[in-house]
Amino acid sequence: MGINECQYQFRFGRWNCSALGERTVFGQELRVGSREAAFTYAITAAGVAHAVTAACSQGNLSNCGCDREKQGYYNQAEGWKWGGCSADVRYGIDFSRRFVDAREIKKNARRLMNLHNNEAGRKVLEDRMKLECKCHGVSGSCTTKTCWTTLPKFREVGHQLKEKYNAAVQVEVVRASRLRQPTFLRIKQLRSYQKPMETDLVYIEKSPNYCEEDAATGSVGTQGRLCNRTSPGADGCDTMCCGRGYNTHQYTKVWQCNCKFHWCCFVRCSTCSERTEVFTCK
Repeated sequence: MGINECQYQFRFGRWNCSALGERTVFGQELRVGSREAAFTYAITAAGVAHAVTAACSQGNLSNCGCDREKQGYYNQAEGWKWGGCSADVRYGIDFSRRFVDAREIKKNARRLMNLHNNEAGRKVLEDRMKLECKCHGVSGSCTTKTCWTTLPKFREVGHQLKEKYNAAVQVEVVRASRLRQPTFLRIKQLRSYQKPMETDLVYIEKSPNYCEEDAATGSVGTQGRLCNRTSPGADGCDTMCCGRGYNTHQYTKVWQCNCKFHWCCFVRCSTCSERTEVFTCK
């Protein structure tokens, strides 16, 4: 789920998660501690929590179900009570912590960065949880309401994390005075020990340009990528192809159209065609 959402969010960028796959769970090929690595870890941690929570609510897992702690409690101030099947997002988040964070065993700056971004992704998911209610009363009146929490669509989480990526914060490690081991992260270029916010995505190294293939950074380059010749944005051929130019491919699409039924009993169609151009980076 996380990798597919990553590829969707970066579909128009030079880096589009194409280096990631089943064998690179949690972004192992992103050896550079860049903002792209930050997004990958956050979206993966959130994706695991979302998938597990959804499976719990649907009864697909034997160890969890609905969030039973909320059921029966009455919100006197707002006039509604908890009911239905609230999504147990806390179980999903706890599972994500145990499963995703377990691989972070090295005591270095990258470990602190990855753990922070994992938690940021889960926090964004938790903050996007929704309250749904159903009214009860005579003739459709809403004298009482029963409410429960539901998961957001994962696309909403992806959009939110993409915004966090755009505003990612560069950090540096602060080491303990005795053992010189990384202790916590602070915002770089500040003369204080200000820590990043818990929902900030953080990175410790600047991003490569991802123009050329480079196994060390997890870049597959942009050669052969589709681009938009007329777009001034990131998907435009000038930007996507990094100044190398682009190839033009012409295709003619042919299909049956304007089909009509004639009595009796056959269908007669015209043949339509459309000529299109596709541009790919050199």
